Amino acid sequence: MSHIGAREAALDAESDRVAWRLAVEAAGVGAFVWDLVSGRLRWDGRLLELFGLDEESFGGTIESFNQSVHPDDLPRVTAALERAVESCGDFDAEYRVVLPSGTVRWIEARGRALADEPGGPAVRLVGAAYDTTDVHEGEARVGRVLESMSSAFFQLDQEWRFSYVNAEAERLLGSPRDQLLGQVIWTAFPASVGSTFEHHYRRAVTTGRPVSFEAHYPLPLDAWYEVRAWPAPEGLAVYFVDITARRKAQDALARSADQIALLASVSESLTSTLDPAEGVSRLSTLLVPQLADWCLVTMVVDPHASDWRRGLRDVGWSHEDPAMLETLQRYASLRLQAMTDSSYLARTIRDMTPVLMESDAAREVADVLLPGEARDRLLELAPASAAVVPLRARGRTVGVLSLFRGGHRPAFTSEDVVLLEDVGARAALGLDNARLYAAQRDVSETLQRSLLSAPPRPGHLQIGTRYQPAGETARIGGDWYDAFVQGGGASGSPDVVVVVGDVVGHDVEAAAAMSQVRGLLRGIAVHSGGAPAAILTGVDTVMESLQMETTATAVVARFELRAGLGAAPGEALVRWSHAGHPPALMLGSDGHVSRMADVDTNDLLLGLDPTTPRAEHVAVLEPGATLVFYTDGLVERRERDVDDGVTELAELLGELAPERLDVDDLCDHLLGGMIGDNPEDDVALLVVRLAPG
Repeated sequence: MSHIGAREAALDAESDRVAWRLAVEAAGVGAFVWDLVSGRLRWDGRLLELFGLDEESFGGTIESFNQSVHPDDLPRVTAALERAVESCGDFDAEYRVVLPSGTVRWIEARGRALADEPGGPAVRLVGAAYDTTDVHEGEARVGRVLESMSSAFFQLDQEWRFSYVNAEAERLLGSPRDQLLGQVIWTAFPASVGSTFEHHYRRAVTTGRPVSFEAHYPLPLDAWYEVRAWPAPEGLAVYFVDITARRKAQDALARSADQIALLASVSESLTSTLDPAEGVSRLSTLLVPQLADWCLVTMVVDPHASDWRRGLRDVGWSHEDPAMLETLQRYASLRLQAMTDSSYLARTIRDMTPVLMESDAAREVADVLLPGEARDRLLELAPASAAVVPLRARGRTVGVLSLFRGGHRPAFTSEDVVLLEDVGARAALGLDNARLYAAQRDVSETLQRSLLSAPPRPGHLQIGTRYQPAGETARIGGDWYDAFVQGGGASGSPDVVVVVGDVVGHDVEAAAAMSQVRGLLRGIAVHSGGAPAAILTGVDTVMESLQMETTATAVVARFELRAGLGAAPGEALVRWSHAGHPPALMLGSDGHVSRMADVDTNDLLLGLDPTTPRAEHVAVLEPGATLVFYTDGLVERRERDVDDGVTELAELLGELAPERLDVDDLCDHLLGGMIGDNPEDDVALLVVRLAPG
């Protein structure tokens, strides 16, 4: 299964599980998941029951759903779904459905469209629905209610005094009618003064128009009401129902959508990066302030440490108040070493279970900290409640997530802990993947660099080298550079041979092939003492004899000090031959930049045809001249072909000439100017300068 496929499968499973669980908890709420890619529409048992269907009669498609929606409501429901999908936003609709028996039922549904990546198109719509038939039937009976007074209803006169209260209103308002009649509503219910209730009641009387609204009345009633008020010459008639249960269901539905979105965000954010530090940073910012006022992410860096404190490291933190971030950073730097063995962090790691502090968290945490600055900083942060969950992946605890809330927010609950465990499971897997990748990357890069030996340091040449692995690969591949001494030159000093090459591929096989080709070329050159063209021909011959099924580009250059009559002091010859490799560049002592190969002088790649003739070229180098050899990763990018890249490199080399940088600084400037911090391909770079006279 591909990485994207695995991620989608994980999102499907997690979305289903959270949606189903919350639906059960919300008493009578059914859940659905619409896969916008496959078109599959899934309902749970409760939703099938609401629609009068079962698994066999429901087709599992949006068309099957449309068949159940009342024809008069279908265009409006379809438009609401399309808006949610197009905007990757919320879906909210109340509509009628026609059951197979012909019965009409009202349904209210809410959901949210989710994308696989920020800014991407919606790939699924998750939500839930519940039956609102009773509410609508109650509204249809308003006329009869006003006559029979069988529902909650009261009448206010022009002085805002109760003139009539029915039995249901007595029950909902918690007061007998004989106590209410004649009282001014603002006196009988003082919390309504200045509230939504007063605002709408007065607006209805002032405008002469009916009003309807939902509002919460605090203790002692502590309930939500749906209110409809009609102005009349004799005062104001008010009909109301207790919708506390419905609001709780709606809140649960909203929380469900928010939690699903959060889990999806955690999965997407942590699976889209293989950098552990970035993953930790993303995790902390996803959780604050949505779930906590501040949090700490702790990683287990040494599970075998003799002291559990030394095996942990606080690597990420976030605070909703920027002014407290410095305090949090200081606390994070001190708290581990200040914790006692009875601390909640030790307990979470030892028992692999979450810890919930529903109240007085500042005292509980302070009690497990040694006296000192760490405890002082904690008291400044002043947590009122806390939840601590282990991050477990592949059977081991990889870290701990600690979240804290102040007194201005509701305390953490066991339901929050369940959600945090879901978050922790996803986060742990993502962070562990990043950790494993980083370890593999470091091993691979160490192996790659071990294959690239340090260049010799002859007195007449300055040699600088760099190897830069691609940012998103295994950091091992077929690019290489080499420099070595070859025999004794005509001047009595050994010649120096430099090589830059690139075996096709970016994996361990390419690195192994590169090691073979590099070893062959070095051995042939040193043993034969041949010139560059002869060396490449020899490599071709041996590759065919050994049946090496690989190809490579390469440039070989030999530097020879000139001696005898006509040779200027410090002057040298350079001989070179290209095998399908990007052209080397020469920077003269006068600042002029020239290419050392073109299409006509760049021969066939190594490993294709051992009989191909190899051209060799010679140039005289003046003291101070600089040659730049490189692989195509330096000049080729998605938006830039090789030829344009070589031109840009030549221009950059010319611009840097007046700075007279040493070869190592020149290497760094060329890498920075051409690829920055994000190379798309491996780069091998070798710079040679003939010592100034």
